[in-house]
Order: sequence, then C-alpha cells, then structure tokens
Amino acid sequence: MADSFYAPGSQRAPRVQDLFARVAARYDLLNDLQSLGFHRYWKRLVVRLAKPRAGERVLDLCSGTGDIAFAFSRYELEVTGLDFSPAMLERAVFRALSANPRNGDRPPRFVRADAQRLPFADDSFDIVTIGYGLRNLASWENGLNEMRRVAKPGGRLLLLEFGKPDNRVWRVLYLTYLKIFVPLLGRIFCGDAKAYAYILESLTHYPSRQTVATKMQNIGLRDVRVINLLGGAMTIHCAEK
Repeated sequence: MADSFYAPGSQRAPRVQDLFARVAARYDLLNDLQSLGFHRYWKRLVVRLAKPRAGERVLDLCSGTGDIAFAFSRYELEVTGLDFSPAMLERAVFRALSANPRNGDRPPRFVRADAQRLPFADDSFDIVTIGYGLRNLASWENGLNEMRRVAKPGGRLLLLEFGKPDNRVWRVLYLTYLKIFVPLLGRIFCGDAKAYAYILESLTHYPSRQTVATKMQNIGLRDVRVINLLGGAMTIHCAEK
C-alpha cells in the first residue's frame, strides 16, 4: 500500500476506492466525532437551500452512506444517490431497506457510477448536489461539467465541501486539527490514521472557494453564491443552470 491515499489525476480513483472500503463500517460514526455532529446540520442546510418542491427529481453525487439523499427523501421527491464505492453503497442500500418511511417519504434509490461520467441524459434533474466529494474526483472540473449537463434549465446545483479559512489564526488551528486530531480518530476507530490524514492532503490540493465559484460561472451557471460555514472551514456553493 502506498504511504498516502492521495494521488493526482487518474491515479486517484483506485486510492479513494480503497480508502472508502476501509472506513465504510465506521464512516458515519467518525463523521459525527470529527465534526462534533455539525456535518448533519450542514447537510440539512444543503437540502433547505435547494428549495425542493414535491415531485422534483434529485441527484446526489458521491452520496456515500446517503445522508443528503435521505434528507431529500422527506420532501416527496424522486431521489437518486450515486457513488462509485461498493462498500459505501452497501451501507446506503441497507439504510434504505431498513427505513420506516413516513407518509409521503420516498426512499432514495442508489446506483454505482463515476461522478465524472454520469449515466443520465442531459437536462434530467431539478436538483444536483455533491457533499464532500468534489475534491475526491480525478478532475473536479469534469465533475462540475457533468453536474451542469444533467441539471435541467433552471435546476439548482449545490456543493458542500471542506474550505480554507481566511483568518490566519483560525486557518492554522483548523489545519492543525485536520493534521493531528482527525487522523488520531482514524487510528482509534479504524486502526488506520492514514485514511483520515487524506482529508488534509486532498484539501491542500483542492482550489480556493473563489476558484470553484469562477469555474461555475465560466461554465454558464448563474446566481453563483458561496456560503461560508465555521469561518470558512466549510463552504456551500449554490448556483442555477
């Protein structure tokens, strides 16, 4: 095994695949621990910002164990969660089969595919989201292009991702937390510190929030907004096609 799960370009996919296979069993627990549970609020915020309307079609990319997809399913929507990790999808499907839907809930369906080569026609979805997945793609630009392609005219696109705080003191504290404490959680609960050291590695190579916003504008998206959370430690990009 390589010393790092991070790899550039086309080499990244098999490394990320191996990463999620290792952490899938404890993925939700570790997300709760490392974010103190805030990740659940941020994912629900993505859903609210999308302004879902009953009957719309939603695509959640890099869906993982399905948090965002399940949050959308409460709004009488047709929700598809997509991921390329079999281990993560297995847990998402188990959640769907174990769910006890309320009146109006429609459990998401989950498919395995590459977010850079989506198996859907142009103009297919009213809402397209991605949570903590864009930086994992071999080309985040290709991922954005695909999100735009499958969104309907007027469709909403939302990206939740780690950020880089502007405040120097907060940035140093935050990056130190990712460098030391998060891998320690990985070692304790997964027996593998390197799996969670990946977060800082991938964030280091991920562009600034303004670069992502500019790319969104350049591919023809409108009303691009950037919402900073926790002083820029997390960001949500919102736009319309």
